[in-house]
Amino acid sequence: MIAGSPGHRARLVRVLVLAILVVVLVFGVRYARATDWQAVAAALRSYRPARLAACLGMVLLSYLLYCAYELVARRQVGHRLPRGRTAAIAFVCYAVALNLGALLGSGGMRLRLYSRAGLSAGRVARIAGFTVLTNWLGYAALTGVVLLVAPLPLPPGAGEGIAWRLPGAVMLLMVLAYLALCARHGGRHLHLRGQAFVVPSLRMALLQLLLSCLNWAVLGALLFLLLPAGVAYPRVLAIVLVSAVAGVLLHTPAGLGAWETMFLLTLGAQLGEPAVLAALLAFRGLYYLLPLGVAGLVYLWLESRRVRLPGSDAAG
Repeated sequence: MIAGSPGHRARLVRVLVLAILVVVLVFGVRYARATDWQAVAAALRSYRPARLAACLGMVLLSYLLYCAYELVARRQVGHRLPRGRTAAIAFVCYAVALNLGALLGSGGMRLRLYSRAGLSAGRVARIAGFTVLTNWLGYAALTGVVLLVAPLPLPPGAGEGIAWRLPGAVMLLMVLAYLALCARHGGRHLHLRGQAFVVPSLRMALLQLLLSCLNWAVLGALLFLLLPAGVAYPRVLAIVLVSAVAGVLLHTPAGLGAWETMFLLTLGAQLGEPAVLAALLAFRGLYYLLPLGVAGLVYLWLESRRVRLPGSDAAG
């Protein structure tokens, strides 16, 4: 097999991801052994009710934005499921996806809940594809801006200048290319792997971009509120963006290990490792575990109230 073949590149990617995972595991074990867990517990107890209430507000706003992704997809795809039930399905799917992985949340759970309501597998696939695109559209825009204009919060020797500005420019060009495509071909039907997709209008694409940018900004604000004073919000947002893609590459549940590694490497010396770990533990409890518990109850409600669309959606 030639060096440039897809199979060879896929193996190289797997080796690279495995190497990163090993580094993260070694780093995690090292810090777990050296961490003063009593100091971490003290930092967790130091959170005041008003601060926690503000953090819960950020969590609620983020999940409302996730539900908005689904409602925008409802309009784009054109299904007739009630808005309330669509939002409920979105909440369950995103809570499961964030904790257990996109394959189970965005794939299996979304297919299960929408299929019970009468939507075809093809239409569910279009909904999932549209929401994934929405989420990463804002990510690409914000990350592109960070890479172009802000100093990256990475350890010394990780590179700077053109090495980081070039991918930032590429990300922004991809966003602009998508907007240009929607401006010129909005409403046009495209076919991919036997599925028909309608190119969103420019107005719809701008709404996607706005919702996603807001959601990533809110996620950064949540971590900013949980961390002690002494670090600026743009730097926290940059670390969040880097941690998110690291978590995706490692395929660990909820990005476990990737977020801790990035935050400890970039902020551990400045803010103190116990304070950073306490912020991450609080973040995981508020943003992952608490919504997952609520999503379990919402899922039981959805399963108990089977709603069918008027007419058949099998051809969708």
